[in-house]
Amino acid sequence: MTRQKDTLAVLFADVSDSTRLYENMGDTAAFTQVRECLQILNEAAQHFNGRVVKTIGDGAMCVFSSANDTAHAAIEMQDRIDLRPPSPGRSKLTIRIGFHYGAVLREGDDVFGDTVNVAARMSGLAVPGQILMTASTVEMLSAELRQKTRRLDALAVKGKAQAIDIQELQWQDSDSATLVPGRNSGFAHLTEPRLRLICQGRELEYRMTMTIGRDPGHDIVILDKMASRNHARIEKRLDKFALIDQSANGTYVTISGRDEIVLRREELILYGSGKIAFGESSRRQADVTLIEFHYESPEERLASGK
Repeated sequence: MTRQKDTLAVLFADVSDSTRLYENMGDTAAFTQVRECLQILNEAAQHFNGRVVKTIGDGAMCVFSSANDTAHAAIEMQDRIDLRPPSPGRSKLTIRIGFHYGAVLREGDDVFGDTVNVAARMSGLAVPGQILMTASTVEMLSAELRQKTRRLDALAVKGKAQAIDIQELQWQDSDSATLVPGRNSGFAHLTEPRLRLICQGRELEYRMTMTIGRDPGHDIVILDKMASRNHARIEKRLDKFALIDQSANGTYVTISGRDEIVLRREELILYGSGKIAFGESSRRQADVTLIEFHYESPEERLASGK
Protein backbone atom coordinates (compact mmCIF):
# COMPACT_ATOMS: atom_id res chain seq x y z
CA MET A 1 0.00 0.00 0.00
CA THR A 2 1.36 3.44 -0.98
CA ARG A 3 2.31 5.88 1.71
CA GLN A 4 1.53 9.54 1.10
CA LYS A 5 2.82 12.66 2.84
CA ASP A 6 0.30 14.99 4.45
CA THR A 7 0.05 17.67 7.13
CA LEU A 8 -2.44 16.90 9.87
CA ALA A 9 -3.14 17.42 13.55
CA VAL A 10 -2.97 14.20 15.54
CA LEU A 11 -4.85 13.99 18.84
CA PHE A 12 -4.69 11.32 21.54
CA ALA A 13 -7.37 11.16 24.25
CA ASP A 14 -7.16 8.61 27.06
CA VAL A 15 -9.37 7.70 29.99
CA SER A 16 -7.47 8.61 33.15
CA ASP A 17 -6.54 5.84 35.59
CA SER A 18 -8.53 3.16 33.79
CA THR A 19 -6.74 0.43 35.72
CA ARG A 20 -8.30 1.61 38.97
CA LEU A 21 -11.65 2.01 37.17
CA TYR A 22 -11.64 -1.69 36.25
CA GLU A 23 -10.49 -2.70 39.73
CA ASN A 24 -13.21 -0.65 41.46
CA MET A 25 -16.15 -1.28 39.11
CA GLY A 26 -15.44 -4.70 37.63
CA ASP A 27 -14.82 -5.50 33.98
CA THR A 28 -18.37 -5.22 32.68
CA ALA A 29 -19.30 -1.90 34.30
CA ALA A 30 -15.90 -0.35 33.58
CA PHE A 31 -15.98 -1.46 29.95
CA THR A 32 -19.40 0.15 29.57
CA GLN A 33 -18.05 3.43 30.96
CA VAL A 34 -15.02 3.36 28.66
CA ARG A 35 -17.14 2.48 25.62
CA GLU A 36 -19.47 5.42 26.30
CA CYS A 37 -16.45 7.68 26.66
CA LEU A 38 -14.99 6.50 23.34
CA GLN A 39 -18.34 7.21 21.67
CA ILE A 40 -18.18 10.79 22.95
CA LEU A 41 -14.65 11.15 21.58
CA ASN A 42 -15.76 9.86 18.19
CA GLU A 43 -18.77 12.20 18.02
CA ALA A 44 -16.70 15.23 19.02
CA ALA A 45 -14.05 14.41 16.40
CA GLN A 46 -16.65 14.08 13.65
CA HIS A 47 -18.38 17.29 14.75
CA PHE A 48 -15.18 19.19 13.99
CA ASN A 49 -14.31 17.51 10.68
CA GLY A 50 -12.00 14.92 12.18
CA ARG A 51 -12.07 11.15 12.49
CA VAL A 52 -10.96 8.45 14.85
CA VAL A 53 -8.08 6.54 13.28
CA LYS A 54 -8.10 3.83 15.91
CA THR A 55 -9.06 3.09 19.47
CA ILE A 56 -6.23 1.91 21.68
CA GLY A 57 -7.51 0.18 24.80
CA ASP A 58 -9.08 2.98 26.82
CA GLY A 59 -8.26 5.80 24.42
CA ALA A 60 -8.54 7.06 20.86
CA MET A 61 -6.22 8.46 18.22
CA CYS A 62 -7.85 11.09 15.99
CA VAL A 63 -6.73 13.21 13.05
CA PHE A 64 -7.87 16.62 11.82
CA SER A 65 -6.92 18.81 8.88
CA SER A 66 -6.53 21.95 11.00
CA ALA A 67 -5.21 22.83 14.45
CA ASN A 68 -8.32 24.95 15.12
CA ASP A 69 -10.68 22.02 14.55
CA THR A 70 -8.51 19.90 16.82
CA ALA A 71 -8.61 22.44 19.63
CA HIS A 72 -12.39 22.82 19.36
CA ALA A 73 -12.83 19.04 19.35
CA ALA A 74 -10.57 18.67 22.40
CA ILE A 75 -12.61 21.27 24.29
CA GLU A 76 -15.86 19.54 23.39
CA MET A 77 -14.44 16.18 24.47
CA GLN A 78 -13.50 17.57 27.89
CA ASP A 79 -16.80 19.45 28.23
CA ARG A 80 -18.94 16.43 27.45
CA ILE A 81 -16.97 14.07 29.67
CA ASP A 82 -17.10 16.61 32.50
CA LEU A 83 -20.91 16.81 32.20
CA ARG A 84 -21.32 13.07 32.68
CA PRO A 85 -22.52 12.32 36.22
CA PRO A 86 -20.34 9.96 38.26
CA SER A 87 -21.53 6.42 38.81
CA PRO A 88 -23.14 5.88 42.24
CA GLY A 89 -20.38 5.77 44.84
CA ARG A 90 -17.67 6.34 42.22
CA SER A 91 -15.50 9.29 41.25
CA LYS A 92 -16.08 11.08 37.95
CA LEU A 93 -14.48 9.65 34.84
CA THR A 94 -11.88 12.01 33.36
CA ILE A 95 -9.75 12.11 30.24
CA ARG A 96 -6.38 13.58 29.31
CA ILE A 97 -5.70 14.94 25.82
CA GLY A 98 -2.60 15.84 23.83
CA PHE A 99 -2.20 16.91 20.22
CA HIS A 100 0.37 18.13 17.72
CA TYR A 101 0.15 19.53 14.18
CA GLY A 102 2.75 18.52 11.62
CA ALA A 103 3.85 16.26 8.80
CA VAL A 104 2.62 12.65 8.73
CA LEU A 105 2.75 9.65 6.46
CA ARG A 106 -0.66 8.28 5.46
CA GLU A 107 -1.14 4.63 4.59
CA GLY A 108 -4.79 3.85 4.00
CA ASP A 109 -6.71 5.23 6.99
CA ASP A 110 -3.71 5.12 9.33
CA VAL A 111 -1.01 7.74 9.91
CA PHE A 112 2.59 7.41 11.05
CA GLY A 113 5.63 9.49 11.84
CA ASP A 114 7.14 11.96 14.25
CA THR A 115 3.95 14.01 14.60
CA VAL A 116 2.13 10.94 15.91
CA ASN A 117 4.90 10.28 18.45
CA VAL A 118 4.92 13.87 19.70
CA ALA A 119 1.11 13.92 20.03
CA ALA A 120 1.23 10.72 22.06
CA ARG A 121 3.89 12.27 24.29
CA MET A 122 1.66 15.32 24.89
CA SER A 123 -1.17 13.03 25.98
CA GLY A 124 1.18 11.11 28.26
CA LEU A 125 2.30 14.34 29.95
CA ALA A 126 -1.25 15.60 30.53
CA VAL A 127 -2.94 15.12 33.87
CA PRO A 128 -6.65 14.20 34.16
CA GLY A 129 -8.88 16.91 32.73
CA GLN A 130 -6.02 18.62 30.87
CA ILE A 131 -5.34 19.44 27.20
CA LEU A 132 -1.70 19.83 26.14
CA MET A 133 -0.09 20.71 22.82
CA THR A 134 3.23 21.92 21.44
CA ALA A 135 4.13 25.58 21.02
CA SER A 136 4.42 25.10 17.24
CA THR A 137 0.80 23.90 17.22
CA VAL A 138 -0.33 26.99 19.16
CA GLU A 139 1.10 29.12 16.36
CA MET A 140 -1.41 27.49 13.98
CA LEU A 141 -4.41 28.45 16.12
CA SER A 142 -6.70 31.44 15.67
CA ALA A 143 -6.09 34.51 17.83
CA GLU A 144 -9.17 33.67 19.91
CA LEU A 145 -7.92 30.17 20.70
CA ARG A 146 -4.37 31.34 21.38
CA GLN A 147 -5.78 33.50 24.18
CA LYS A 148 -6.91 30.30 25.89
CA THR A 149 -3.39 28.84 25.95
CA ARG A 150 -0.50 29.25 28.34
CA ARG A 151 3.06 27.99 28.36
CA LEU A 152 3.80 25.42 31.04
CA ASP A 153 7.29 24.06 30.57
CA ALA A 154 9.99 22.94 28.17
CA LEU A 155 10.61 19.21 28.38
CA ALA A 156 13.00 16.81 26.71
CA VAL A 157 11.23 14.37 24.40
CA LYS A 158 12.82 11.08 23.38
CA GLY A 159 14.32 11.32 19.89
CA LYS A 160 14.41 15.14 19.93
CA ALA A 161 17.67 17.07 20.08
CA GLN A 162 16.00 20.05 21.74
CA ALA A 163 13.37 20.39 24.44
CA ILE A 164 9.79 21.03 23.30
CA ASP A 165 7.73 23.88 24.70
CA ILE A 166 4.55 22.49 26.25
CA GLN A 167 1.38 24.61 26.18
CA GLU A 168 -1.96 24.04 27.87
CA LEU A 169 -5.33 24.79 26.27
CA GLN A 170 -7.56 26.02 29.08
CA TRP A 171 -11.06 24.77 28.37
CA GLN A 172 -12.62 25.93 31.63
CA ASP A 173 -12.88 29.45 32.99
CA SER A 174 -11.22 29.14 36.37
CA ASP A 175 -9.26 31.23 38.82
CA SER A 176 -7.61 28.13 40.26
CA ALA A 177 -5.01 27.54 37.54
CA THR A 178 -1.61 26.52 38.80
CA LEU A 179 0.91 29.35 38.80
CA VAL A 180 3.67 28.89 36.24
CA PRO A 181 7.36 29.33 37.15
CA GLY A 182 8.70 32.64 35.86
CA ARG A 183 5.40 34.51 36.02
CA ASN A 184 6.26 35.89 39.48
CA SER A 185 9.93 35.71 40.31
CA GLY A 186 9.29 36.28 44.02
CA PHE A 187 7.38 33.04 44.28
CA ALA A 188 9.02 31.05 41.46
CA HIS A 189 10.59 28.49 43.80
CA LEU A 190 7.19 27.86 45.41
CA THR A 191 5.39 27.26 42.10
CA GLU A 192 7.36 24.08 41.55
CA PRO A 193 5.94 20.83 42.94
CA ARG A 194 8.00 18.93 45.50
CA LEU A 195 8.35 15.19 45.99
CA ARG A 196 10.20 13.96 49.08
CA LEU A 197 11.29 10.32 49.16
CA ILE A 198 12.52 8.44 52.23
CA CYS A 199 14.24 5.08 51.81
CA GLN A 200 16.32 3.22 54.41
CA GLY A 201 16.83 6.37 56.46
CA ARG A 202 17.89 8.44 53.46
CA GLU A 203 15.72 11.39 52.42
CA LEU A 204 15.68 12.77 48.89
CA GLU A 205 13.89 15.76 47.41
CA TYR A 206 13.35 15.18 43.75
CA ARG A 207 12.18 17.43 40.93
CA MET A 208 12.89 15.79 37.56
CA THR A 209 13.47 12.09 36.75
CA MET A 210 14.96 9.29 38.84
CA THR A 211 15.43 5.55 38.37
CA ILE A 212 14.87 2.69 40.83
CA GLY A 213 16.01 -0.95 40.75
CA ARG A 214 18.57 -3.57 41.81
CA ASP A 215 21.22 -2.31 39.42
CA PRO A 216 23.79 -0.29 41.42
CA GLY A 217 23.71 2.51 38.86
CA HIS A 218 20.21 3.62 39.78
CA ASP A 219 19.36 6.69 41.86
CA ILE A 220 17.66 4.43 44.43
CA VAL A 221 18.99 0.89 44.71
CA ILE A 222 16.55 -1.78 45.93
CA LEU A 223 18.31 -4.97 47.04
CA ASP A 224 15.19 -7.17 47.33
CA LYS A 225 15.38 -10.19 45.03
CA MET A 226 11.77 -9.68 43.93
CA ALA A 227 12.71 -6.27 42.51
CA SER A 228 13.89 -6.03 38.91
CA ARG A 229 17.28 -4.68 37.89
CA ASN A 230 15.52 -1.79 36.13
CA HIS A 231 12.34 -1.76 38.16
CA ALA A 232 10.73 1.66 37.89
CA ARG A 233 11.28 5.35 37.35
CA ILE A 234 9.70 8.54 38.62
CA GLU A 235 9.22 11.25 36.01
CA LYS A 236 8.29 14.88 36.58
CA ARG A 237 5.40 15.96 34.37
CA LEU A 238 4.69 19.64 34.71
CA ASP A 239 3.33 19.94 38.29
CA LYS A 240 2.98 16.18 38.84
CA PHE A 241 5.23 13.16 39.36
CA ALA A 242 4.44 9.89 37.59
CA LEU A 243 5.62 6.53 38.95
CA ILE A 244 6.22 4.22 35.97
CA ASP A 245 6.56 0.47 36.52
CA GLN A 246 8.81 -1.44 34.10
CA SER A 247 9.35 -4.58 36.18
CA ALA A 248 8.58 -8.29 36.07
CA ASN A 249 6.81 -8.52 39.44
CA GLY A 250 5.04 -5.19 39.69
CA THR A 251 5.14 -2.13 41.95
CA TYR A 252 2.82 -1.83 44.95
CA VAL A 253 1.63 1.64 45.96
CA THR A 254 -0.37 2.50 49.06
CA ILE A 255 -1.58 6.10 49.24
CA SER A 256 -2.69 7.15 52.72
CA GLY A 257 -6.36 6.36 53.21
CA ARG A 258 -6.60 4.30 50.00
CA ASP A 259 -6.37 0.62 49.08
CA GLU A 260 -3.13 -0.74 47.70
CA ILE A 261 -2.65 -0.25 43.94
CA VAL A 262 -0.64 -2.74 41.88
CA LEU A 263 1.16 -1.40 38.80
CA ARG A 264 2.22 -3.86 36.12
CA ARG A 265 3.89 -2.04 33.23
CA GLU A 266 1.62 0.88 34.11
CA GLU A 267 1.98 4.31 35.64
CA LEU A 268 0.40 6.29 38.46
CA ILE A 269 0.43 9.97 39.37
CA LEU A 270 1.70 10.25 42.94
CA TYR A 271 -0.29 12.47 45.28
CA GLY A 272 -0.55 13.02 49.02
CA SER A 273 1.63 10.66 51.03
CA GLY A 274 2.17 6.93 50.96
CA LYS A 275 4.51 4.00 50.53
CA ILE A 276 5.92 2.10 47.55
CA ALA A 277 7.07 -1.53 47.55
CA PHE A 278 8.91 -3.23 44.70
CA GLY A 279 8.15 -6.74 43.48
CA GLU A 280 6.12 -7.78 46.52
CA SER A 281 3.32 -6.31 48.63
CA SER A 282 4.34 -5.11 52.09
CA ARG A 283 1.07 -6.64 53.30
CA ARG A 284 2.34 -10.11 52.39
CA GLN A 285 6.05 -9.65 53.05
CA ALA A 286 7.00 -7.86 56.27
CA ASP A 287 10.66 -7.19 55.44
CA VAL A 288 10.15 -5.74 51.95
CA THR A 289 12.02 -2.49 51.26
CA LEU A 290 9.69 0.51 51.30
CA ILE A 291 9.99 4.02 49.94
CA GLU A 292 7.88 6.65 51.64
CA PHE A 293 6.77 9.57 49.47
CA HIS A 294 5.32 12.98 50.27
CA TYR A 295 4.01 15.14 47.41
CA GLU A 296 3.37 18.88 47.70
CA SER A 297 1.57 20.68 44.88
CA PRO A 298 2.48 24.25 43.88
CA GLU A 299 -0.73 25.45 45.57
CA GLU A 300 0.22 23.71 48.82
CA ARG A 301 3.70 25.20 48.73
CA LEU A 302 2.33 28.69 48.12
CA ALA A 303 -0.15 28.30 50.97
CA SER A 304 2.54 27.18 53.40
CA GLY A 305 5.19 29.57 52.11
CA LYS A 306 7.83 26.83 52.32
